[in-house]
Amino acid sequence: MFEEDQFIAISALQHWLYCPRQCALIHVEQAWAENKFTAEGRVMHENVHEGADETRGKIRITRGMQVDSKILGMSGQCDVVEFHADGRVLVVEYKRGKPKTHRADEVQLCAQAMCLEEMLGSKIPAGALFYGEKRRRTDVAFDEALRTLVKATLEEVRACFFSGKTPMAEYEERRCDACSLIDHCQPKAMRFKRGAQAWFSSNLKSQISKP
Repeated sequence: MFEEDQFIAISALQHWLYCPRQCALIHVEQAWAENKFTAEGRVMHENVHEGADETRGKIRITRGMQVDSKILGMSGQCDVVEFHADGRVLVVEYKRGKPKTHRADEVQLCAQAMCLEEMLGSKIPAGALFYGEKRRRTDVAFDEALRTLVKATLEEVRACFFSGKTPMAEYEERRCDACSLIDHCQPKAMRFKRGAQAWFSSNLKSQISKP
């Protein structure tokens, strides 16, 4: 069992799978900057959370619900949780963009559901991601593979936070150029620095090995 001060933010898992360095910059170094993409995402979440809880037909809709798991040691906030009359519970996470090639969003959603399962004492088999660009939901099954990925990612994040060390930058154009922390991270400069260090180390070894 984990105490509240040991909980990992569920958002950190999403950040970690997007970029481990970004995750540590935000959650370890407390660095933050906003750009067009983060601003649009923030506004979307604010609009979702500010809406009142409501009942639509046989579905009770709760917004901005706080969830946590003392067993796993993580906590976060669900954008929307739907409680259906037939007993089904559906967790919905809102994203400004479109479906990704990686599983970061799915892991975040599944982690929310795993917390809610512990709180409710019942299984939640699936949820949904609502993407702003597509204006429709993408269904996500919470199978064992995804649940295992949630737990593995959580342990990686916990180990990083415990060490207090920020991973080195790995520049990737599509990912880095869209990141609001690119000026703080400076991935291109870090790549040049590592290249120079490798060149210096290699030449130093060759000089030492000469008779």
